[in-house]
Amino acid sequence: MSSKVIAVGDEFPNVTLFEDSPSNTVNLHDLFAGKRVVFFGVPGAFTPGCSGTHVPGFLKDLEKIKGQGYDAVYCVSVNDPFVMAAWAKDLGAAGKVYS
Repeated sequence: MSSKVIAVGDEFPNVTLFEDSPSNTVNLHDLFAGKRVVFFGVPGAFTPGCSGTHVPGFLKDLEKIKGQGYDAVYCVSVNDPFVMAAWAKDLGAAGKVYS
């Protein structure tokens, strides 16, 4: 297995993930094309650090992030799309930080 570090300004790799349900696939290369985004990963939904610090930090600074010219904030985790959707709703992140 190979890995690649994505640097600022790099084109995002052609990767397909699920959003909200297994029937809703999203290709990140296409989704991020022409946009300036913040993309971060967390170890797991509903974990203490991720729920108490990581995502709330991005929510708190969302307007500041957008004010710096970013179009959106995206979060990825190992959880299935149903768990991620429930977690976003629980945190008040749905429609703000995309998962």
